[in-house]
Amino acid sequence: MKTRILEICANSATSCVEAERGGATRVELCAGIPEGGTTPSYGEIRTAKEKCTLDINVIIRPRGGDFLYTPEEIQTMLYDIEMAKQLKVHGVVFGCLTKEGEIDTALLQKLVSAAKPELSVTFHRAFDVCRDPFKALEQIIDAGCDRILTSGQQPDAVKGIPLIAELVKRAGGRIIIMPGCGVRQNNIQEIEIKTGATEFHTSARSIVQSKMEYRNERVPMGSVPPSSEFEREVTDKDKVAACLI
Repeated sequence: MKTRILEICANSATSCVEAERGGATRVELCAGIPEGGTTPSYGEIRTAKEKCTLDINVIIRPRGGDFLYTPEEIQTMLYDIEMAKQLKVHGVVFGCLTKEGEIDTALLQKLVSAAKPELSVTFHRAFDVCRDPFKALEQIIDAGCDRILTSGQQPDAVKGIPLIAELVKRAGGRIIIMPGCGVRQNNIQEIEIKTGATEFHTSARSIVQSKMEYRNERVPMGSVPPSSEFEREVTDKDKVAACLI
């Protein structure tokens, strides 16, 4: 019987702790979740390492938006990969495209070379906005990546089941295809059965209320205010555990 491997998209060291309590195998540690995930700070990564024993993969993404990077952003990514190696995390997560929507193979090889052999490498959902997923699959394999995180080029992994299943088939064990985006307790078994995937990526977060007693709710802290400055989302160990049943 195949073992279901669960990776949690963790937005903090606290979420990493909860992911481990719920039985997750691995986390993808990110900042900037509303932007789709950006590189967390040195302090966040180090704290997660100190508090957890599960595998930590760190996203290497200097900003939100597209995956066409400037020379300055590339240098930032290389420095952040070096930081991840110094902190001895399990792996890194990145992706890069050309302006034509192809995999930027030259940059990808540069990033993989900077990460290997110390770090595992996941190509993230930049894959979901590339021009040709089957050509990209082979290029990502050739670059030496260990897995691809994908929603099957659809808004969520359930809608992407047909492509994910075909990717698993074509990969033939040469790379791990990991469904992510919209993976939940109520659909993970369907995705597993219909795609043949064995690793899954989910957030499994719940809203946590602030313990602040004095609250001035008239002053938002960001340009796009949340529903409340006095609530936040944290990984929920019970939701993690439910995805493993």
